[in-house]
Amino acid sequence: MLTNDTLTPVQTIFKRTLKLMGNRFEISVVADEEDEGWANNCIDAAIDEIQRIERLLTTFSDNSQTYLINTNAGIKPVKVDKEIFDIIQRSIKISEITQGAFDISYGSIDKRLWNFDKNMKALPDEKLAKKMVRLINYKNIILNREHYTVFLKEKGMRIGFGGIGKGYAAERAKYILKQNGVENGIVNAAGDLTTWGYQPDGKPWTIGIANPNSIHQPFSYMNITDMAVATSGNYEKFVVINGQKYSHTIDPKTGMPVHGIKSVTIISPNAEIADAMATPVTIMGIVAGLDMINQIKNIACIIIDEQDKIYTSKNINLI
Repeated sequence: MLTNDTLTPVQTIFKRTLKLMGNRFEISVVADEEDEGWANNCIDAAIDEIQRIERLLTTFSDNSQTYLINTNAGIKPVKVDKEIFDIIQRSIKISEITQGAFDISYGSIDKRLWNFDKNMKALPDEKLAKKMVRLINYKNIILNREHYTVFLKEKGMRIGFGGIGKGYAAERAKYILKQNGVENGIVNAAGDLTTWGYQPDGKPWTIGIANPNSIHQPFSYMNITDMAVATSGNYEKFVVINGQKYSHTIDPKTGMPVHGIKSVTIISPNAEIADAMATPVTIMGIVAGLDMINQIKNIACIIIDEQDKIYTSKNINLI
């Protein structure tokens, strides 16, 4: 459709929402109104890519390389594709930066102790929890770049990509969309979102920052483009024990749930980085978390504590 005054195509947003990787994904593409078919084909290609990533990273399918790595823990190295090797290598780098607060070997945790459902009436015994997390140690993930093998040194070790997988999938979907000619859009992976280009009116994308007290009502907004945002909050899954709210986020050093922070929002040019950094800031706490973020280029952070006080890293502009 062409407008009479400018004879230029009218642009609109074509959107698709569906469940992928066990989470709600929303893919938005800006295109001319008459290009609906093309826009939907582009979205289909992005969905195919996310489903490919899910097959690559899942720990539940015995056909996945992640499953084979875990099955052979303490037994032998497993040869993997360069893609998964690189994800693991980047994950280890993030573990080093966060001093182990981010650790993909968290999969070793025995879920029976931390079920975070209505039946959980007490915290696990601290000594038992500490014993159960002994297998969580990114330093025991041994990589051989020459042969592209991954070896988990300890029997019973398990890796999982719950802390980085959605962000990686969002970035890959964005890449596929841009390869297909989509110049403006958003991929939202259950709150881990990446943006590029602009809205149909030429303005940057307006992103709501999640309100931990009312998840459907943002507490603030940011105007961004070519940036990613990820939020981790205790409103997602938690238990209340003796009047204290405990997040489902476990400190890999102690094995105990963290508390004191309601939500952490990370802003970065890359959704994988944003996704991966949200949880470790929660674990590290306000002072150490902000200190770390302030030392890293091109990354920013917003923290809300349990008293609803807001803390921000440098150069944050809320509207």
